[in-house]
Amino acid sequence: MRDNNLHIKEKLITRCRETQQKCVDSAKSAMNEAQLALNEYGANKDRYDSFRDQLMGRRDMFAAQYQKALSDMHVLERINPKNPKETVEFGAIVISDTSKFIIAISAGKIELDGTIFYAISPAVPLYKVMEGLRAGDSYEFNGKKQTIKELY
Repeated sequence: MRDNNLHIKEKLITRCRETQQKCVDSAKSAMNEAQLALNEYGANKDRYDSFRDQLMGRRDMFAAQYQKALSDMHVLERINPKNPKETVEFGAIVISDTSKFIIAISAGKIELDGTIFYAISPAVPLYKVMEGLRAGDSYEFNGKKQTIKELY
């Protein structure tokens, strides 16, 4: 069972990385397109060239998204899928009564072999409630009591 869980964990982390790589690629592409539009527009037409400012703002917004996506990718690379967890902590897979989570980055819903997992960050309130708990422990979030069935 333990080897199967670690195999699932490895596949899930790979899926998270694939999903995050798409975010990195998309943000980089959008940033490059915005820079290209800025280059094609050319130098300031006058002192108050609001269109150029708008193009620069767009490029900077995509650059910030790109940096965030890269940062999240580096966070995922820190997870060792062969390291089972005994408590809810960074890198853990948490199976509760009704939901399955990976504690990594906030990436939302991740589907793996027909099973839905939710990738959540250690910064979200749900994690703060579960932090340090073990399999068999219960927690309450948004008025709903949950029990951790499995942890790896």
